[in-house]
Amino acid sequence: MVEEMSAFFAARVEGYDEHMLREVVGCREGYARLAQALPEGVRELLDLGCGTGLELDALFARFPRLRVTGLDMTEEMLRALRRKHPDKALTLRCQDYRQADFGRERFDAAVSFESLHHLEPEEKRGIYARVFAALRPGGGFWNGDYVVDDPAEEERFRQEARRLRAAAGLSPETPLHLDTPLALETELDLLRQAGFRRVRCLFRQGGTALFCGERPAGA
Repeated sequence: MVEEMSAFFAARVEGYDEHMLREVVGCREGYARLAQALPEGVRELLDLGCGTGLELDALFARFPRLRVTGLDMTEEMLRALRRKHPDKALTLRCQDYRQADFGRERFDAAVSFESLHHLEPEEKRGIYARVFAALRPGGGFWNGDYVVDDPAEEERFRQEARRLRAAAGLSPETPLHLDTPLALETELDLLRQAGFRRVRCLFRQGGTALFCGERPAGA
């Protein structure tokens, strides 16, 4: 069934954390790896698709004074995050990050986890370029996401998503909960095209991978 993105997550906010931690292979370990990967000195963080803050749970344990700007399309998820971390420096925006302004050279680091795999490659390329611009020189972007094994598999997902969208009579601009995961090498290449350097995969378990890139200090 094709569901609008915000409605999909609003209907599942109860039990969402348990589902991700227990049933999605690689997530529990991935959240921990993400928290370990960020360098010392991170103070300002951008989180795309922050949801209930599963990645932030681990990050706050290591960086208790972290200041976070989090974007998510579902207000119910953001309310759950506020309840979970009422004492943290959270600036939360209920917004579609495809159109959001991230600013320029505002953040020490940016993260996302299990969120961007609903987008077409062209959309991701644009988002990655805006994340690059929003990072201070020397900053980095860590993305934990659903990946597939090869370009042929990613194309099958993409064609099926387009078929379902067309059958429902919905435009490409309508955010839907349709998976369009990319191959890991495609993801890494999109980061390079956006300007990131030292692009690499840090972890993969099942379909969950953690990969990253850095904005060079001189860029």
